[in-house]
Amino acid sequence: MLLAASLLVASGARADAKATPIGDAQAGEILFEICAACHEVGAGAENAIGPHLNGIFGRRAGSVEDFSYSRGLIREGNFGLVWQLDKLDAYLENPKALVSDTRMNFDGMADKDERDDVLAYLRRFSDSPQNIPEASPTARKREVELPPEILKLVGDPEYGEYLANECTTCHQRDGEYDGIPSIISWPEEDFIIALHAYKTKVRPHPVMQMMAGRLTDEEIAALAAYFGRLE
Repeated sequence: MLLAASLLVASGARADAKATPIGDAQAGEILFEICAACHEVGAGAENAIGPHLNGIFGRRAGSVEDFSYSRGLIREGNFGLVWQLDKLDAYLENPKALVSDTRMNFDGMADKDERDDVLAYLRRFSDSPQNIPEASPTARKREVELPPEILKLVGDPEYGEYLANECTTCHQRDGEYDGIPSIISWPEEDFIIALHAYKTKVRPHPVMQMMAGRLTDEEIAALAAYFGRLE
């Protein structure tokens, strides 16, 4: 009885304790712009270059349907990696230190306070606590606005494989990251928009501007189809 009473007292003390905020969610929303190049979160969020981040807290790694993950994240998910606060913090600090063969092309966020702020922002979009309202969609304006007929082009992946020889002198077909970003398994529309952003010099990399500038709309669609199907 004494033990039971002691446990009840301890339980009550914990329930009365004030929860400590993870960080400043408003500051995190601003910092999330770094992540928003690849990830969407909020109402209407969809998978993009990276999976959507709604419900990320408590989610098993590599488990969002209809997203093509790296072998590393699927493996770690099968091993039991669940995105709790400590694991998310470690991944945000240095993705490849936690999952060596992730395709996430991000060098990491060294500042602990900044990581806390980003995670506090993402916490708003998980199921618990229920009393935190959903934020507005984080839909981003496209880098370049393309006519619908360009976005609807159906690329020939076999032609794309032929064209890809030039790309793979730098980018690896297996998606490994060795300082050059992975371009496999991208949603085709994102791939097309990115190459047109180089083609129209919205993106500044001079080599990519030159390479994309040589490509026709059909060739870009073919490359998008080929690389989008690689895993």
